[in-house]
Amino acid sequence: MPWRRFVNWIRKIFSRRRVIRLGLYGPPNAGKTTLANKIAIDWTGEPVGRVSEVPHETREVQKKERVVVQVGNKKLIMNLLDMPGIATKIDYEEFMKYGLSKKEAQKRAKEATRGVIEAIKWLENVDTALVVMDSTKDPYTQVNITIIGNLEARDIPVIIVANKIDLKDAKPELIREAFPQHPVVEISGLTGKNIDLLYEAIAKYSR
Repeated sequence: MPWRRFVNWIRKIFSRRRVIRLGLYGPPNAGKTTLANKIAIDWTGEPVGRVSEVPHETREVQKKERVVVQVGNKKLIMNLLDMPGIATKIDYEEFMKYGLSKKEAQKRAKEATRGVIEAIKWLENVDTALVVMDSTKDPYTQVNITIIGNLEARDIPVIIVANKIDLKDAKPELIREAFPQHPVVEISGLTGKNIDLLYEAIAKYSR
């Protein structure tokens, strides 16, 4: 019995010190950086990165390390990893619609392509994944299926974030129907609605 208590004591020490590498994945403009900023500001007072309506604003992994989150009696220490948006096709002409010159658009497309590759490589360094989806859009897309399939293949816990529920066209129930095998948390990263429910899900499902 004393040995068992000692082992449990050691486990508690290491579990308190463990840092969860939390990766935010999803298609461009799903609200990953907005959500990452909300989490970081809530617990550190500082944002993770810049937000823009132009797709692929985040083109390389953005990090905020050792974010300490208190959920009830449980303390989580997380490294936030805000990933570039995943896309199956990146066309420079799409960026020109937002006022970028051809040269700027081509540069952004090249950087965005590198960002997608980097985000996929980082799957090897993620403990738990938040898959962020825009709840005003059809969730059953090639990008979402590919992201979740890659995470499942690596046995990485997935929490699906049905984001942008503050918008009138939001239909988070469609996300639940599309991916019933994973927990879904309906939030607004912009307004912070239900953010506490997301913290509870991270505490429950992370490993």
